[in-house]
Amino acid sequence: MEAKLFTPFTIKNTTIKNRIVMAPMCMYSCPNEDGMVENWHKTHYTSRAVGQVGLIILEATAVTPQGRISPNDLGIWSDDHIAGLKELTDLMKEHGAATGIQLAHAGRKAVLEGEIIAPSALAFNEKMKQPKEMTIEEIQETIDSFKQGAERAQKAGFDIIEIHGAHGYLINEFLSPLSNQRTDEYGGSPENRYRFLREIIEAIKTVWDGPLFVRVSAHDYHEKGLTAEDYVQFGKWMKEQGIDLIDVSSGAVVPARIHTYPGYQVKFSEKIKEEAGIPTGAVGLITAPLHAEEILRNDRADLIFLARELLRDPYWPRTAAKELGVNIESPKQYERGWLI
Repeated sequence: MEAKLFTPFTIKNTTIKNRIVMAPMCMYSCPNEDGMVENWHKTHYTSRAVGQVGLIILEATAVTPQGRISPNDLGIWSDDHIAGLKELTDLMKEHGAATGIQLAHAGRKAVLEGEIIAPSALAFNEKMKQPKEMTIEEIQETIDSFKQGAERAQKAGFDIIEIHGAHGYLINEFLSPLSNQRTDEYGGSPENRYRFLREIIEAIKTVWDGPLFVRVSAHDYHEKGLTAEDYVQFGKWMKEQGIDLIDVSSGAVVPARIHTYPGYQVKFSEKIKEEAGIPTGAVGLITAPLHAEEILRNDRADLIFLARELLRDPYWPRTAAKELGVNIESPKQYERGWLI
């Protein structure tokens, strides 16, 4: 029986050659604080494409300078960023990888000089800066920044866009009642707290018709926070809006102690996939090929997102193929390395 991990997955006009996805991981590698692609990014991402990762999603890429997690983050707030990102997508595609970018705004978790913004004027913790509560005008400007980021992503040649709605950053802050205490149309009820993400999706879809993912934090790990049950409803709304896949992570909207273990978030992916009827990606301490295969075989997710394991082993797909008894192509330059 063919290993499902190495079967293709098609979404709209894009076919991913296998089910292995490089999850977005910030590199903090823009030393000039201008958001520009550097040599490090070209080396880092292209090596994973050589390693036969099916889909590579770039790290959280800020749609505004104010939306960076750190001053050294990648950016997509200016047309000046397009050329470097285009060079990067071309390099990855040369080796057969599908390319994605995660559009992001850090909200109250931005570690920057100057003012930071959030749905409510609540700091993440006592060590971090108190944000300014966003005005309606600032909300609309930010929605437009996501739209412009999507336009630039298209010009840079990306196959897939992922909206970052997880890990306590701006969209996640709007979704969770722990960080959103607004009393206007963007706060209160689940429908109102979802409105910011809804309008971002609507705006992006006016300029982008390719595959569109959303990363979520499906559990707040707080007695008054959201759980996967809440994200089933959010997932249904995303499906109605034409979202193609939900990348299911968890936590980080408020400080919390999380009991982690291999696959600890897979149960959230499985629940959203089954009850919202939408494809999902599983992520979180998935390191063993047989574990990845089990998740796919039991329909607990459609894609496997690997993070730190791909930092440790850029050639993990080859490791997995050997363990699962699958032959995968090598770059022709490396073929002699596999001859006995």
